[in-house]
Amino acid sequence: MADSSFRLFNRRRSASVTAAAPRALPFWHYLVAAVFGAANTLSFAPTPHGGWLELVIFALFFAWLSRTNGWRAAAATGWAFGFGNFVTGVWWLYVSMHDFGSMAAPLAAASVALFSLYLAVYPALAGAVWPLVAGRAHYGDEDAATVRDIEAAPRYAPTWHGAFVFASAWALGEWLRGLVFTGFPWLSSGYAQVDGPLSGFGSVVGVYGVGWVLAPVAALIVQAIFALRRSGFGARAFAPAILALVLIASGALLSLVQWTTPANAPLTVRLLQGNVKQEMKFEQSGIAESLALYRQLITEKPADLIVTPETALPILAVQTPPDFANAIRSFANRTGSSILFGAIGVTMLPNGGATDYTNSLFGITPGVNDVYRYDKHHLVPFGEFVPLGFHWFVHLMGIPLGDLARDPIAQKSFFVKNQPIAVNICYEDIFGEEIARTIRDQDTPAGILVNSTNLAWFGNTIALDQHLQIARMRSIETGRPMLRATNTGMTTFIAANGDVVSKLPTLTTGVLEARVHGTSGATLYVTSGNMTVIAVSLLLLAFGFAFAPVRRRS
Repeated sequence: MADSSFRLFNRRRSASVTAAAPRALPFWHYLVAAVFGAANTLSFAPTPHGGWLELVIFALFFAWLSRTNGWRAAAATGWAFGFGNFVTGVWWLYVSMHDFGSMAAPLAAASVALFSLYLAVYPALAGAVWPLVAGRAHYGDEDAATVRDIEAAPRYAPTWHGAFVFASAWALGEWLRGLVFTGFPWLSSGYAQVDGPLSGFGSVVGVYGVGWVLAPVAALIVQAIFALRRSGFGARAFAPAILALVLIASGALLSLVQWTTPANAPLTVRLLQGNVKQEMKFEQSGIAESLALYRQLITEKPADLIVTPETALPILAVQTPPDFANAIRSFANRTGSSILFGAIGVTMLPNGGATDYTNSLFGITPGVNDVYRYDKHHLVPFGEFVPLGFHWFVHLMGIPLGDLARDPIAQKSFFVKNQPIAVNICYEDIFGEEIARTIRDQDTPAGILVNSTNLAWFGNTIALDQHLQIARMRSIETGRPMLRATNTGMTTFIAANGDVVSKLPTLTTGVLEARVHGTSGATLYVTSGNMTVIAVSLLLLAFGFAFAPVRRRS
């Protein structure tokens, strides 16, 4: 009797110790998570139909996350996954800092690694929130009677409850990454779904909402497989699998919905790609070459709208040579062509000084003397403005235009033959909420989006493909065609449903001609922005915390 009581006491004591201090996971667990993250980079452009690959990788990631034994291990697993994803997905930042910014190679590589570690904080946050809110549904019997059962218990079994908590934590983490410190939503998981099965949700809940749907689909697949292994064929396996299939089918069906309709007459468009080398763009010889090149490209053929890349004229707009300005103005008036060209804006002071330099687009309308001006609002940290306390870092690079002024988000449209056009510059088109807000707040909502950019800073890397994929999501979200005029690529005409209609080869000089029909109307995303996915995620997290299946305290 005494011996039996002693064994029972030891079991309970071992159970208490195991629950209070779960064993640390081996290093290889986190190494595998980082490999999954690196593999996830392959689901983004230029991989065709990478959304299906991303679905598989997210299922593997969630299954791996389910092996963790506490919120700290889950956070570290999310961090490792995020680091693997970002360090392989944004490595092209090294090119801008080292090849064009003259930063020492070790420092540029270290900067990319540190930045990736920072970006991985947000997947880590999602990983930590998931077990804390979802609670613990054990693999083993909750009233485990042996030490062996108890040691197995700290694994998190996939559940309905956990699937939707994971979705909400993941979406909020990505939203915060796109917001904090001016935001960097590059590689948001929804972008890989542009050619994937869930793209249709973009017009309803935006890119973060697509990521929200992706997460529970992956979790439900894992739940179905787990239930199949434990219980065989039955409702526990079929129910989550059926819901996952319903969500996938819904995404495909939503992609067929036309939220907007054609409006106004179609426009003939010419998008210019100068392919000016970045290393010589701001040198005197490069400036002269750019002016001559774009004068030729603009005036060689008329169109309703002609668009140049970002800072195609690498000078202050007020310093444009008279012969260039007169030639462009004369061509516009003679042919009826409207022209958008990139240059550096500035505010001139009464004493002849200058202030408030801006990255701008200027528009010439035939028969109108006033010049349209759009000043970039969302500036690139370190490239266009210097965060407080980081001037020393910018001084290590030779990148010009390091500290610019900005204008408000809501700026007036550029009208071409009664067709309102919303313009944005380079990096601005990765912020879908800002573009949706611009359309929502305009008196006459724009029917065409125009992006003028210069990605020569990043060479011939995957950054060009990734940026095109991002722009395609903007068309899906807004139901509007997107025109992209770039320096080195990818100059593209994107249809209102996100399909690429035509594009120029990269690293070539050329002109993309297109006939574009603007649209009117609003998608659900334009109407509500990110508020839908944020509100749903917060409500589900609050509900999940209140009704977690099992929660143990040390």
